[in-house]
Amino acid sequence: MSAPRTDLVVRSRRVVLPDGEREAAVVVRAGRIAAIVPRAESPAADETVDCGDACLMPGLVDTHVHVNEPGRAEWEGFATATRAAAAGGVTTLVDMPLNSIPATTTVAALAAKRAAAAAAGCRVDCGFWAGVVPGNTAELEGLAAAGVLGFKCFLVPSGVDEFACVGERDLRAAMPVLARLGLPLLAHAELPGPIAAAASALQGRDPRRYATWLVSRPPAAEVEAVQLLLRLCEETGCAVHIVHLAAAEALADLRAARARGLAVTVETCPHHLVFTAEEIEDGDTLLKCAPPIRERENRERLWEALGEGAIDLVATDHSPCPPALKRLDSGDFVAAWGGIASLEVTLSAVWTEARARGLTPSDLARWMAEAPARLAGFAGRKGVIAPGADADLVVWDPDAEWTVSGARLHQRHPLTPYDGRRLAGVVRATFVRGVRVYARGDAAGEFPGAPAGELLSRARADGSARHTGRAVDRGGASR
Repeated sequence: MSAPRTDLVVRSRRVVLPDGEREAAVVVRAGRIAAIVPRAESPAADETVDCGDACLMPGLVDTHVHVNEPGRAEWEGFATATRAAAAGGVTTLVDMPLNSIPATTTVAALAAKRAAAAAAGCRVDCGFWAGVVPGNTAELEGLAAAGVLGFKCFLVPSGVDEFACVGERDLRAAMPVLARLGLPLLAHAELPGPIAAAASALQGRDPRRYATWLVSRPPAAEVEAVQLLLRLCEETGCAVHIVHLAAAEALADLRAARARGLAVTVETCPHHLVFTAEEIEDGDTLLKCAPPIRERENRERLWEALGEGAIDLVATDHSPCPPALKRLDSGDFVAAWGGIASLEVTLSAVWTEARARGLTPSDLARWMAEAPARLAGFAGRKGVIAPGADADLVVWDPDAEWTVSGARLHQRHPLTPYDGRRLAGVVRATFVRGVRVYARGDAAGEFPGAPAGELLSRARADGSARHTGRAVDRGGASR
């Protein structure tokens, strides 16, 4: 019998594998990695891509993206978000349940979300978180059966009326259900008490000053929220994931919880690893987010925790909005929408800071591919270059530099605090299941072919996952 047909071989002198970086060739058949062989032993294939000295890494998995469609596609939509993702080396994104209308808190709302994604045409694979909000405990099992990857909640107001925040009573109702389903609870970990206490000190302060916004969201809000979530994690057995950790003061409790064997994971964001409060100019509302960007010393503690594994992963919290909502004209930090757009630049932004600290592409692969894939239930299928995994790959040059131009990014709006910033690491090509979905400067177009992204579901509560359809280019349902 003849050997199975090889669709694609991608080879490089720098392939980031689970056991380190080395010369190799990745053999792809039917969208999956069939083998990893020495570079010099590359088999014949329909297509061979030689990356030379460029780095070949697993495609990034971004588990914290606000796509906002349906209902607020003028903020960001699946077509634009997935183009930005592909250009940034992200091959799988997971959409957050808020900011869309309806919010993804019911089975019907999830169906509307999936239909919008299918109609838009996704360039990369997309999964979905659902929401825990007051009163929707009865919806959780149905949402899990419909394939959501886990559930997100806010412990403080989310900023949109459609997605209310929860208190301890709501969590005590929901978390035992999630524990039984084997799905994680992702939590925006700030409590309202310390924020309300800080409000009394804000009277008369200039809302244009970044210091005003920073004081309004004290570290205690994060610390106390983390402590509450850890108590409930221990009581209920529900796995908890802390999103966008900003306050290093919470790390002691998180380290202690890990030492006790609690099922807790933690992420931080590129903006918390790149920017510092000291450098944010008054009125620069592009850098407003919650929890806020804190001081330089705090940033370095986050980097230390990331390096040692106390923080598991980096996710963007890509949260764009129409320009008017950023209040750039007034520079009012209190009134401005709190969100930062960084989906396309995250690999470069994190790498620029990481290499300055002596870290490696293998570290990036762990934080931005392997660990988020595990959180989303795709361990072994996404976020790794290994036989049997999807052939999701990013080719990038870690030594090349580029200057970010917001106007040239592929997200819905050109607003980003990285505009004008010089970054290291240029994405050359992105492959999703062996299909080239982005090629920088390619004569055939940067986004060759029809959208090839698929909509993903977690199939069973044991953490396994399956593909459930391809997002078609125009209209119709997944197939």
